[in-house]
Amino acid sequence: MENCTLAGGIVEGDSPTHLAAVYPIVEIFNSVQGEGYHAGVSTIFIRFGQCNLACEWCDTDFSKWTEMTVIDILGIIAKFSAKNVVLTGGEPMLQDLWPLVNCLRKRGKKIAIESNGSIEIPEGLIDWVCISPKDQMYPQVTIKQRKGDELKVVYVGQDLSLYDELKQGFTHHFIQPCYFENQSVEWNGSNFQATEKLVKENPQWRLSLQTHKWMGVD
Repeated sequence: MENCTLAGGIVEGDSPTHLAAVYPIVEIFNSVQGEGYHAGVSTIFIRFGQCNLACEWCDTDFSKWTEMTVIDILGIIAKFSAKNVVLTGGEPMLQDLWPLVNCLRKRGKKIAIESNGSIEIPEGLIDWVCISPKDQMYPQVTIKQRKGDELKVVYVGQDLSLYDELKQGFTHHFIQPCYFENQSVEWNGSNFQATEKLVKENPQWRLSLQTHKWMGVD
């Protein structure tokens, strides 16, 4: 079984059903985490296709993907030495993540997720939960995942009181200026300045910047 060899071989306790599970994958790559609490840490990113929202600033075309089995995914991940794996999208919680997560854990990986919070995350599934709510753009969307490790708010001018209740369920609170590629340099610069001012006035929040974009990496 060549694919199993590429995946690092069969690990004790691997389920054939889990190894055969199929996911819509946009890309898998190793980079340095560019934002939030773990900025600067070598990380493997698994980017899923499909999303239940369509934020205009999203930098991912989640409508196109390749169907990959867990064995396929493990074969790619085995090429990288990083221990941290981030499940991102799209919206990764649209998938049944248990088969993939179980196999990753058996190979010593720590699992984080970046989710919009509209789908509740089962207890014990994820080691580090980062929720980036989009209710500033979709007020009709209910945030169902109301606790986790990291709350990361994309700032587009909304009132931070929107998160007064939600942030009580999270340990770390970040504000990240929205970067619109279709906006002018002046608009983006002004939004960056407004976000910096907001953090100074609200010290319970920390500034998050997309440093990977400055570095020119994924």
